[in-house]
Amino acid sequence: MRSYKTIDDVFEQVEFFVDAVSDYKSDFILFPEYFNAPLMAKFNHLGESQAIRELAKYTNEMRKRFINLAISYNINIITGSMPQLRGNDLYNVGFLCRRDGTYETYEKIHVTPDETKSWGLSGGKVIKTFDTDCAKIGILICYDVEYPELTRIMADQGMQVLFVPFLTDTQNGYSRVRICAQARAIENECFVVIAGSVGNLPRVHNMDIQYAQSGVFTPCDFAFPTDGKCAEATPNTEMILVSDVDLNLLNELHTYGSVRNLKDRRNDLYELRLKK
Repeated sequence: MRSYKTIDDVFEQVEFFVDAVSDYKSDFILFPEYFNAPLMAKFNHLGESQAIRELAKYTNEMRKRFINLAISYNINIITGSMPQLRGNDLYNVGFLCRRDGTYETYEKIHVTPDETKSWGLSGGKVIKTFDTDCAKIGILICYDVEYPELTRIMADQGMQVLFVPFLTDTQNGYSRVRICAQARAIENECFVVIAGSVGNLPRVHNMDIQYAQSGVFTPCDFAFPTDGKCAEATPNTEMILVSDVDLNLLNELHTYGSVRNLKDRRNDLYELRLKK
């Protein structure tokens, strides 16, 4: 997080990250929740709810630019999140921009009390997995990873990697996201990737400080790291984290794992279903 005056300033930094990560032949890049918050500085004289609605006016243009970057750098981009207006309702959404030029939208299902109070956000309704050219993935925005039902629904749909863009201002909030993300990896026998912002924004109300440590987490079994940590960034420091994951290890885990959290569920006693 740093001061940006225009959308071009933001995407100069965005393209730097995309370019750097694509040099490592990466299949995915994950950006944080509300990564474009610095642009709210020019609306700081307005009330918080109005300022974020002004920020939402950039969203369509940002989606177009991300699609172009995904094609030109041959990488699948998960855009973190940004506000989106639909009529009078405001949502927290992001986009999976595939390198073939297609895109899909994901939504934050559970908005935090602060998002409701300060910005008047509404919760989304779409819970789904996404097919890509190298994995079936799920995407949950921040607070949503603290609800295990969502990830279990996605696991039942065949999800292999869960991506979690987040934004937290305190270590307490970060710990909630991180610990829950690690739990989701174990419960659902999948990889979980989290990415958050660091730095301060002195001229943006309700978004002035950030705390994060991005990471890639795994199940805890013999084929994986003993502590379930595949890779971690330096705490609260800007950096790029590049990590390899082997999807074949998940197939072995499902069949031969010391414990099999998906297969061993007592479906004769309980079940989880998605309401239509």
